[in-house]
Amino acid sequence: MTQSETPALSPREIRVIMAGPLVAMFLAALDQTIVAPALPTIARDLGSFADLSWVITAYLLASTATTPIFGKLSDLYGRRNLLIISIGIFILGSIACALAPSMLWLVVARAFQGIGGGGLLALPNTIIADVVSPRDRGKYQGYFAAVYAISGLAGPVLGGVLTEHLSWTLVFWLNIPLGVAAAYVSYRALSHVKGAKRAHQIDYAGSLLMVAATVTFLLALTFGGHRYAWGSMQIVGLFVVSAIFTLLFGWSQTRASEPVLPLSLLKNPIVRLTSFIGLIIVMVNTSISIYVPLWLELTRGFSPDQSGLALISPMLAVVLGAVISGQYMRLTGLYKRPPAIGFSIAAIGLGAFALYGESMPLAPAIALLGVIGCGLGTGFPALMVATQNAVETRDIGVATGSQAFFRSLGGSVGVAMFGAILLGALSASGDVSSALRDNADPVALAHGFGRLFAVAAFVTALGAAALMALKEIPLRHHAPRTETRRA
Repeated sequence: MTQSETPALSPREIRVIMAGPLVAMFLAALDQTIVAPALPTIARDLGSFADLSWVITAYLLASTATTPIFGKLSDLYGRRNLLIISIGIFILGSIACALAPSMLWLVVARAFQGIGGGGLLALPNTIIADVVSPRDRGKYQGYFAAVYAISGLAGPVLGGVLTEHLSWTLVFWLNIPLGVAAAYVSYRALSHVKGAKRAHQIDYAGSLLMVAATVTFLLALTFGGHRYAWGSMQIVGLFVVSAIFTLLFGWSQTRASEPVLPLSLLKNPIVRLTSFIGLIIVMVNTSISIYVPLWLELTRGFSPDQSGLALISPMLAVVLGAVISGQYMRLTGLYKRPPAIGFSIAAIGLGAFALYGESMPLAPAIALLGVIGCGLGTGFPALMVATQNAVETRDIGVATGSQAFFRSLGGSVGVAMFGAILLGALSASGDVSSALRDNADPVALAHGFGRLFAVAAFVTALGAAALMALKEIPLRHHAPRTETRRA
């Protein structure tokens, strides 16, 4: 056995170790699905439809900035300790969200919650990479798929019912008992893993520059064509400032001892392409989960609980696609074909919504959302495993963090970009405020959502093309060495 390979762990030992990351992932997954049906009601109660996308964007930005930091801190202080801290921050952020009296308060609270979410995003993937070989990860992706299946089923229904019949604040209060349970299980389960400590230099400057560049870019997308003309000094200035911060971020990454985004890693063509595709898949998938309930409530007259039920189809279908992809990897040792086919089908489905969404009967629309979700879902396990498989064992942690970085960035950009498309259409007809009262012009809404689905189809097609160009390397059979302490 080489030094880079892992001591044999029994399936039972791995299942025990995975219990902690699974419950933490459930907490994060449920938060995403349970909030989506409540967003239109939140916008009405807090009186700010135009800033609605920032409820999601603030969370994603904070998690993007902290994901690589949590990964490195876990090397210093242990996976279990950092996972518990992440859960604690997430719970405190949830309390602040539930108490929010204004949209600004909610956005700030969501950003704080996202700091904890960064740990919940980074650590489960890091832990599975510690103890499971790339080829066998397809099998263990089934556990992750089960978590997403449960959250995909329970989240939209709970979010819709709580919002419609009680209060939207309960979608955040619910995180308290769930978070306490997640912390308890994680503390016990991860006592079986003891990783060797490594010294790190945390790239705080790089993280701040990344956030600054992204925030100014997203502000330009959000305000452009709505509050200010696209060619106005304000919007052009924001784009220029964003470009300056981006250049400074790139410069900082060449000088940092341990950069947030090692530019040398992107010299690997597989990592470069999987990062781009990962950005695209989360950009489209997150935007669907946010704007489909809005589409159903504003154009079809759905209540929050009805839109939550409708969201079950694409959420569960994403899990199905992930299972299909994971099993394909386990059986063949390859990863490219399922997401290449899945993305192509998803692009066609989104194109159908762009052309016929206004007149499409409800049952076929829900079924088509499921097809789109399944197609996108094939990419989640395949891209992560392809990234980890393409680098040396010593670089798996930073490669995992890089993939998570681009996924989080894609969610932030997608929500803001598609929100800008919708707001632009509503602003052109003066219907932003009337959308809050459910009486926006149907023509303006149809035009806005049609453009939204068309751009989503184009972006997904770009991902399919990139997948076809992706080089495929057979998956390794060994996992990194992890020190374990037998219970």
